[in-house]
Amino acid sequence: MDRKHPLAGVTRSGRSGAAARDDARARQAEQIRERVRLMIEITARAGAYRKGLVAATRRLSPEEAVILSDLERHGMQVPQLHDVLCGGHVLVDDPALYDGWKFDGLSRPRLSSHHRDIDKTRYPDIGMRGHVVREKLHGRTAQGTWVQLEKTPAAFGKRKLPGPDDLKHLMDYVVYRVTRSNVGPWGLSRMTERHPMYLAPVVATSTSLSPPVARALTAALRRIEEDDDVTSVSQDLAVRFPPPDRQDLAGELGQALTERGGRGLFGNSEVWVTETPSLVAAQVLAESHQLPGQGSTRTGGADE
Repeated sequence: MDRKHPLAGVTRSGRSGAAARDDARARQAEQIRERVRLMIEITARAGAYRKGLVAATRRLSPEEAVILSDLERHGMQVPQLHDVLCGGHVLVDDPALYDGWKFDGLSRPRLSSHHRDIDKTRYPDIGMRGHVVREKLHGRTAQGTWVQLEKTPAAFGKRKLPGPDDLKHLMDYVVYRVTRSNVGPWGLSRMTERHPMYLAPVVATSTSLSPPVARALTAALRRIEEDDDVTSVSQDLAVRFPPPDRQDLAGELGQALTERGGRGLFGNSEVWVTETPSLVAAQVLAESHQLPGQGSTRTGGADE
C-alpha cells in the first residue's frame, strides 16, 4: 500500500483545525527541504561533483527531501552523502522505508538486477525521477530496504522497446564494468552492491545465559559496583548514599543506545576546514590587543 508521507503533499481543508495542521506540515516540509539543501551544498564544498548539482537543489522536491532526510535519520553523515549522490548502493535495516518511499503519482515499478534473492513479484523494485536524485531506485532486502541513485533512468521491460534513455543506461553499465564504480547522477561511487554502504545495521542479538553463568556474571558485576562505590567518594558518603538496588544486573548488558547513538551528521567530516565559521570572529582574533601591564606602568596618585 502506498504511504503518503506528510512532506510529500499538503492538502487544504475548509476546517480551521485541518488548515492549521496543513500549515504546520507545510512549514515542516520546507524546513526539511532547506536542511537537505544545506547538506548538499556543504558536501559540494568538500567533494567533486558533476556540474549542476547546486542548481538542481533549488528544485528539490518534497519526495526527494523525504528520501535523503530518512537516510540522514538512519545515520548517514555528510561525507557519506557524497557517495549517495554519486550512486552508492545503500542498505538500511528498516523494512518500513520500502513502503514509505512509494509516492502516489511518482513511483513506478522497475526492473533491475539488484538483490535477486528477493521475491520481485511480492516486492517489486520501485523507481522515481527527480531533479536531484535523477533516477531513484529502491527495493527490499531480507532485513530492510536498499536504495541507489542512477544517472540515467531505464524504462525497458516487458512489452517495451528500448528507448534513448535505455541506450544511455547501457552505456552507464559499460562504465560500471570498466571502472567497477556505480554511475550516479553526480559522479561515480565505489559503493556497489558487493561493497555497499550499510546504515543502521541490526547487529544486536538476544541470547539466554545458563543459570550458573548468569549467577557468576551477576556476582562479578555486583563486586565491580561495590568497588566503584567505595573508591569514587569517601566511605562515609558511600554508606549514606547507596546505589540503586537492581535485581538483574546481567540483563542490562548489551542494551542498544537510543536513536543513532553515534557521531552525528558531521562525524568524520572535514568540511569545517573549508572556511572560517565567522568573519567577525576572525577579524577580532586578527587584531593585536595589548594586555594591561605590558609596555606601560600605572602609578598611583595622591588619593590612592
